[in-house]
Amino acid sequence: MREVFVDNSDQLQQLCEELQSEPVMAMDTEFLREKTYYAQLCLVQIATPHLIACIDPIQITDISPFLKILYDPDKLKVMHSARQDLELFHDITQQVPTPLFDTQIAATLLGFGDQLGYANLIEKLLGIKLAKTHTRTDWSHRPLGRGQIEYAMDDVRYLLQVHHIQTEALAQLGRSDWLQKDFAALTDPKLYQQPMEDLWQKVRGANTLKGVQLAVLQHLTRWREHQAIEKNRPRRWILRDDVLVEIARQLPQSSAALMKIPGSDGYLQKNADAVLAEVEQGKAVPSSEWPSLAKFTRLTSEQEAKVDLLMAVVRTRAAQAHVTPSVLASRKELECLVQGKHKQRCAVMWGWRAELVGNELQAILDGERHVYLDSGEIKVQTDG
Repeated sequence: MREVFVDNSDQLQQLCEELQSEPVMAMDTEFLREKTYYAQLCLVQIATPHLIACIDPIQITDISPFLKILYDPDKLKVMHSARQDLELFHDITQQVPTPLFDTQIAATLLGFGDQLGYANLIEKLLGIKLAKTHTRTDWSHRPLGRGQIEYAMDDVRYLLQVHHIQTEALAQLGRSDWLQKDFAALTDPKLYQQPMEDLWQKVRGANTLKGVQLAVLQHLTRWREHQAIEKNRPRRWILRDDVLVEIARQLPQSSAALMKIPGSDGYLQKNADAVLAEVEQGKAVPSSEWPSLAKFTRLTSEQEAKVDLLMAVVRTRAAQAHVTPSVLASRKELECLVQGKHKQRCAVMWGWRAELVGNELQAILDGERHVYLDSGEIKVQTDG
């Protein structure tokens, strides 16, 4: 198989011309995001049955010819654990490349468990042990050594073989169509877009605040996000979560009070007026518009028993399907089902999971089916 390292526009154009005729290609990326808001794309690895290529987006400032190939709706992209890679390209173009086949997700339906790593999958399917010598490489550093390039190429070298093995195995199990909704969810642009108004919910420690404090936190979090985007710096470099929470808790009215908050630094001092303005705007929000935390409702003893029953059915169906129970449903999801909350958000209630066990769980809750033991085995029977 031919190997090429593409680090100029002419080479990229030639590669893209070759890729145009390929209906399927394997892809991976190397990126850094420790020092930036947006992930910095450092390398793109591509594999077809004929070649393996590494594209250097640091040396090539315009990769639009490749993006045209990537976003071709007639070209299947095979990736492993694709979410972060897809998020990166969404940040670049505000779109997500489709169609997709994710070998990590496919592995869950073939009895390999949840979140299986690429190297482990290659070893299990092909008996090949991949080197781990460059797992902590700074991929933005140039020039890249031959060992680094070989390591990067290995990330796609076997993906098409894995795809072929997995698609044949899925077909034999009658599961070829099961993954389509999972892949559709993974390539939905909404997955990579979070409204500014909701960002406060991800702030660590937000659950210690209430009332107007949450309104202030919402304003502060939105301000921090704009600052991070504008400066292309990690959120924590602008203001750490614990500082945001403490500002919202104390509601300072002066720069002096603001700077007494633990964790205050030079950036906060330089932007004290802007931060205090956000505090005042948050305080001015009417109480009817204050954000609120989702209330945790403790399950009753009867509901706990129902969850235990549903979990037993999930484990039984998982064993029969040769998948791990966590792939089908988490206990938290089952608690939501029992409480009648957020059913539409439960993965077990749509796609192949619903066919395998989700619809059955709902029928049990609705009293349309009952669970019993037969010679020590859990069985589900339709009432009547």
